[in-house]
Amino acid sequence: MRTKLSYFLFFLALIAMSFPSCSTQTKEAKTSSRPNIVFIMTDDHSYQTLSAYDDRYIQTPNLDRIANEGVIFNNSFVSNSICAPSRAVMLTGKHSHINGQIDNFTTFDNTQPNFAKYLQQAGYQTSLIGKWHLRSDPTGFDNWEILIGQGNYYNSTFIENGEKTPSKGYVTDVITDKAMQWLDGRKKDQPFCLLVHHKAAHRIWQPNITMLDSLSEKEYKVPANFFDNYEGRKAAKLNKMSIIKDMDLVYDLKMNDDALPSKYRNAYKNMYNLMNPEQKEIWDAYYTPILEQFKEAGLTDDELAIWKYQRYMNDYLKVIRSLDDNVGRLLDYLDQNNLKENTLVVYTSDQGFYMGEHGWFDKRYMYEQSLRTPLLMRYPEGIKNKGAIEELVQNIDYAPTFLDFAGVDIPEDMQGASLKPLLNNEKMNWREAIYYHYYESPNEHGVKKHYGIRTDRYKLIHFYEDMDEWEFYDLQKDPEEMHNLFHDEQYSSLIKELKSKLEELQKQYKVTTY
Repeated sequence: MRTKLSYFLFFLALIAMSFPSCSTQTKEAKTSSRPNIVFIMTDDHSYQTLSAYDDRYIQTPNLDRIANEGVIFNNSFVSNSICAPSRAVMLTGKHSHINGQIDNFTTFDNTQPNFAKYLQQAGYQTSLIGKWHLRSDPTGFDNWEILIGQGNYYNSTFIENGEKTPSKGYVTDVITDKAMQWLDGRKKDQPFCLLVHHKAAHRIWQPNITMLDSLSEKEYKVPANFFDNYEGRKAAKLNKMSIIKDMDLVYDLKMNDDALPSKYRNAYKNMYNLMNPEQKEIWDAYYTPILEQFKEAGLTDDELAIWKYQRYMNDYLKVIRSLDDNVGRLLDYLDQNNLKENTLVVYTSDQGFYMGEHGWFDKRYMYEQSLRTPLLMRYPEGIKNKGAIEELVQNIDYAPTFLDFAGVDIPEDMQGASLKPLLNNEKMNWREAIYYHYYESPNEHGVKKHYGIRTDRYKLIHFYEDMDEWEFYDLQKDPEEMHNLFHDEQYSSLIKELKSKLEELQKQYKVTTY
């Protein structure tokens, strides 16, 4: 009996050894179910110049690839349309007045929680590469390689985990190279969260020399409201972001001639001098003939305004071409290294941008072109939804979304909501309106402080502090926001209702400054 029993027990032990233990299975299942996260964020990329949204100006096949293989958010917005505040919102999941980064001049409190810290604590490897722009050092990252301030398009210096290091080449290429190098060297037995934050397409839109082909010059249709007179919109008249009046011939448009008027000539020359001789040679071969043609033409008034618009668009869109190419390089890396299926890829911009609408460049206002931002997501293993998502989403939602996918509890003080239910077709009560608040005034571009509410159809804006102006738009009838209907009696009850909802949002988000 003892012999038979011994053989039987030995046989059971062999069977047990051939299978993983329950605890091991649970651990492995939990690890494999947590996606890697690649968060690609560009700077000032307008949704109008991403062809999955709008194909009038450019084709962006690699960005479209994310949308085609995943989802595209058609109503994605920021909460404060300016660089540093937008980045702080994404990190913390909290509005600017809560995380403290209300403008570009404040130093970010890097001791506060952010989604990278929570992921790090949950066993994720974390890395940030590219633009940071928050003055204090990044925290929550095992590795960080950031540009100094805005950085430069050519041969820019990085700070790598506290040490300054030079780079050679075009910054969009360099950031992508660094991202793939980090992926190569990461620990393969841990999930990772990689933030790839590009400088492009921030002003002054210096294209890669590989894009400087005179045959690629195009003429773009001028927006219908390019010569907007801002009737009924007092705050819109006061800014200094006009292509006609404020776009600098030397700094913005690279017409490097000492005889031309320029407010920022020295700043342009400093950036130009970062290029090596070979880069300068190609650069000059492209821009010098354009400069000579411009001087000979003697343009004035409307003709000069339209010429400036065309130069702006050609330079900006060449920068976008490089962005798209490099997004493709990174997607190819993920695909070729068997990382596609279990990696959540997110593409967005820190805010939208004006491509001549209302005669403007830059951002800041709560009008659609700067309020809206691209948002694309791909995660083959973990997203059931495909195609377009129409719900109103905002950059306060990114941090809770990443934590939710990683299986990390979302802190109660985060003000955003996870997008995971929307990505998986789960029925739920979603927000009916978003809150916006811009604080940076005075500033270089003269945009006044304002806050407002946007629903799926209507928008109400209040400009305050040194002015008291309200604007109301019916976006269905007036998508270009040309007609301020705030004083139209037929909308008085609706405006009253929106004001009440606005106050509710301010109470919900604990807003005290307005």
